[in-house]
Amino acid sequence: MSTIQKQNFNFKTILIPALAVSFALSSCGGKQEESLSDLKAKQAELKTQLSEISTKISKLEGDSGKKFVLVEAMPVKPEIFKTYINVQGRVDADENVSLSSEMPGTITKINVKAGDEVSKGQVLAETDARALQQSISDLQTNAELVNQMYTKQKALWDQKIGTEVQFLQAKTQKESMEKKLMTLQEQVRMTKIISPINGTVDAVDIKLGQLTAPGMPAIRVINFSNLKLKADLSESYASKVHKGDEVIVKFPDSSDTLISRISYSSRAINTLNRTFGVEIALDNKKEFHPNQIAILNINDYSSPKPVIAIPLNFVQKDLKGSRYVLVADNKKAAKRQVMLGKEYGGKVEILNGLSETDLLITSGYDGLNEGDAIEIKK
Repeated sequence: MSTIQKQNFNFKTILIPALAVSFALSSCGGKQEESLSDLKAKQAELKTQLSEISTKISKLEGDSGKKFVLVEAMPVKPEIFKTYINVQGRVDADENVSLSSEMPGTITKINVKAGDEVSKGQVLAETDARALQQSISDLQTNAELVNQMYTKQKALWDQKIGTEVQFLQAKTQKESMEKKLMTLQEQVRMTKIISPINGTVDAVDIKLGQLTAPGMPAIRVINFSNLKLKADLSESYASKVHKGDEVIVKFPDSSDTLISRISYSSRAINTLNRTFGVEIALDNKKEFHPNQIAILNINDYSSPKPVIAIPLNFVQKDLKGSRYVLVADNKKAAKRQVMLGKEYGGKVEILNGLSETDLLITSGYDGLNEGDAIEIKK
């Protein structure tokens, strides 16, 4: 039952007794004066109630002619609309080397520990080279004799004394001895684990007295000043992603976010997984870790000029399949047919149909029709 119907009902329930009282007053001339006074008082009370109810009914009837829907609305503002490709990447280092001994042997020296800064050519650890050093010592003794014989034989040959064969034999022995010494010295060098780069010792996986061999991990060195991000993208994005595109990088583990640009985009497609690689250079202002996971948002589209973009859920569809939104126009709801562009992040690009002067209805639009009276919530 509506408010007006309820008030009408109350009106009737009061009016009928009031009439009954009036009738009783007119027909009870012979009754006592005290009873007549009570009836008159009751009549006055009922008339007062009747007047109040009549006032309320008039007010309600007046308001019923001014129906409106309470809504919320906001002005629309043009902006550069962007869409992004979301992909997972990882931190990598160009100079990230795992070193091992080039000669099998026992570890006799470890010159560094994890966290030490090292330079290119620095000896990090050594294996036992005593046997090689002894062989070099023996060869050097023989080399002195061979060199003396060559020197004397050359002096005689310069004076045309002796045969050419004797001179060539002395020369050959000298050169052979020098090559043997060089071979042994190179083998001694191979007993040392030497850093090929400038960087930081990230791990030491050997101990004194431990047997090691080529290929066994010994020491890892990383240059943290030359880190980058790598990611693999689907072949379908090959025409959309280029060198220089903006990238928003998020690190889930550290909650860090940075804005950078693609420094390299591969033009070759991997035949196994149909992807291509991209790289983003990182500066050394923050502490990044090789193999750290990162989420890359790569900008693949930007509107050529500022356009209006609104939440997608504000867009409705009529029976003909046309897209429209509702705007506030002179305290009434007005329909605007819109042309949609690209979508991203719950927002859609409006190519046509809205202008900066429109007030977009953002709440209360369910069941609202064009032309309905509205009032904007303050």
